[in-house]
Amino acid sequence: MALSSSQIRYLRSLAHDLSPVVLLGNKGATEAVVKELNLALDIHELVKVKLSGGDKDERQAQIDALAGGTRAEKIHQIGHVVVLFRRNADEPKIALPR
Repeated sequence: MALSSSQIRYLRSLAHDLSPVVLLGNKGATEAVVKELNLALDIHELVKVKLSGGDKDERQAQIDALAGGTRAEKIHQIGHVVVLFRRNADEPKIALPR
């Protein structure tokens, strides 16, 4: 699902007040973390994830693993925090602007 720039701006504004729902530990993006993130995306659609320490390449690998494993789209990233979005096809909770 390709999002327009206005939709991404809208989702970023919604994510501003969110607290991280998923926190990655030393092991990084494991199967259990991807499974929990799937559940969180089903419930909330828009989720903040706090990444574990490491350099920029390691964090990008974690983001790619999480987004690929959950079929979510990266909305925004600042430092160790990334915002992911996946539309719930059955019961959409966030109304996106056109």
